[in-house]
Amino acid sequence: MRIHTISPAEGAVRESKRLGRGAGSGLGKTSGKGHKGQWARSGGGVRPGFEGGQTPLARRVPKRGFKNHFRVDYDVINVAELNAFEDGAVVNPEILANSGLLRGKHNGGVKVLGNGELNKKLTVQAQKFSKSAKELIEKAGGTVEVID
Repeated sequence: MRIHTISPAEGAVRESKRLGRGAGSGLGKTSGKGHKGQWARSGGGVRPGFEGGQTPLARRVPKRGFKNHFRVDYDVINVAELNAFEDGAVVNPEILANSGLLRGKHNGGVKVLGNGELNKKLTVQAQKFSKSAKELIEKAGGTVEVID
């Protein structure tokens, strides 16, 4: 294949309309724009959403809701899921992410919740812990470390 042999796919390129080339072409005189009016003018037409002077839909419909840009979201993980690690391991957000236990990337880090049972003695490092999660980890002989 040579660069001079490359061409667009069949039917991908249309011939441009030849406007204003006489009455016989079908696109002479007004060039398919009709007579006078907003659409016949140079730069004519209206912006998207314009409704002819009537108050547009976007302004007739009431505003709803509020988005708090300072909200902190945490990736949550339950204590029961920590049983996947071997006894005596140090579990931190990086290890949790590498093991595929975290669902998404949130701006607040990891919060450990107390759903389920823990049978291993682990050192768990996370940004937040629920009271029940803290109790379960310590009851199993592990330690809880809050990190920033």
